[in-house]
Amino acid sequence: MIFCSGLSLPEGPVVLPDGSWLVVETGEEAGCVTQIASDGNSKRVIAKTGMPNGLAVDKSGFIWVAESLKCVLLRMSMDGKVEVVATDCDGEPFLMPNDLCFGPDGAVYMTDSGIRVRDFKIGKQPRPDYETVRLDGRVYRIDPATGKVRQLDGGQRFTNGIAFGPDDNLYVNETLTGMVYRYSRKEGGEFGLRECFGQSNPDPTPGYQGPDGMAFSKDGRLYVTVYNRGRVNVLDSAGRVVETILTRGKKPTNVAFGLPGDARIYVTENELDAMEVFDVGVEGLPI
Repeated sequence: MIFCSGLSLPEGPVVLPDGSWLVVETGEEAGCVTQIASDGNSKRVIAKTGMPNGLAVDKSGFIWVAESLKCVLLRMSMDGKVEVVATDCDGEPFLMPNDLCFGPDGAVYMTDSGIRVRDFKIGKQPRPDYETVRLDGRVYRIDPATGKVRQLDGGQRFTNGIAFGPDDNLYVNETLTGMVYRYSRKEGGEFGLRECFGQSNPDPTPGYQGPDGMAFSKDGRLYVTVYNRGRVNVLDSAGRVVETILTRGKKPTNVAFGLPGDARIYVTENELDAMEVFDVGVEGLPI
């Protein structure tokens, strides 16, 4: 079912306590963070930033934005006031901030796809040599109080979706290989080395495709949108695809669960410029 249409290359859905939704509209003429009413029938632009991508909301109600065109991490209020929190890690600039989430420690965790968006895309399509172009996909931890950035990993092939699981471990996916990686959380807030968790796109077809956004359900399964495949693949705790949910459009970008009591997933989709909703019979993992 279509929850909301008329969006411009939507991404990053986040539900608010009143049941309304935040998304980003990454289309070149839009480039904004948008609030959608709880019934999906109306929307308003909160702020234009350039080409926002990932979103997260903290306990004080501030919106955190991975701004991929201007290569910065932003924080904004619901009335549209925007401030830059971080632009680099130890003097090395961000390349393409992509997705983000909050961790159990209250820090912001962000993926960087490893190449500037204007160097990767020609119009709406990836460059023809996307499979061989040099990429340095990264994972960052940002202290929300100080803006201090620490790099947790690098060298990935288009780092994208990010989420914490019920085990408090960090999960990150890699679009060009389809892999979902896990970083075990250690005592003292440190993380183990990258390890393979599962393959989110085990039956690839020719062309640019792969995992984008992802979210955990309350029962510990991981829902992963697979861009250009028209599906959300569901991985069990062993990293195996155990279910496939077909979307109307072929370009799902991100997925989120609704408020407690809402056993549905909400999927942003770029072919139809819409947000779709599916009954999955389970609530999302509390964030």
